[in-house]
Amino acid sequence: MGVDEDKRATLRRFAAVGAASPLVGLAGTSEGESEARDAIAGYLSTTPGAHFSKLRDDLKLGTGEAQHHVRRLVDAGAVESYRDGDYRRFYAADAFSDFEKVALGYLRRETPRAMLLALLRDPDASGAALADAAGVSRGTVSKYASELEAAGLLDRSDGYALTRPETVLVLVLRFAESLGPAASEFARDADTLVSHDP
Repeated sequence: MGVDEDKRATLRRFAAVGAASPLVGLAGTSEGESEARDAIAGYLSTTPGAHFSKLRDDLKLGTGEAQHHVRRLVDAGAVESYRDGDYRRFYAADAFSDFEKVALGYLRRETPRAMLLALLRDPDASGAALADAAGVSRGTVSKYASELEAAGLLDRSDGYALTRPETVLVLVLRFAESLGPAASEFARDADTLVSHDP
């Protein structure tokens, strides 16, 4: 049985990005280890906050293989992990503040991402508008709003207000491609949504 060419192509694509990242010197001694670790480095530079299963699946790695390489990168201090509920999310070390890690974690979850994007589009959005934007019930919006408030991303003292909208906006624009179609569409429209008043 031959080499999985689809897997090899995926690894090579992300390894090319990883070769330009600060993690490049941490590859293994064999070509396969080097390629896999460079691919993980490249993947995390474009998809920070990915949880283990997404990283493994997107890179077409086996569970044991992915665990081995991620563990080596974490042990080397090149990658750090952050617990987000049921998920452990991974980031290039020292690349993001705690707030940014939390924000990226929520931007990687469908309903909170829809709510955050809606609030970036309309800072005065009501609970009903957020429910419409996310395609969920008001109760679901309330549940996630409580989580976002506890995480320090949302202030509900007077409606729904992002605590650091500029930071969330920069993260969305920087990583839109890895955050799904709605984020990509938001990024394309961003120049019409953001006003500059010097």
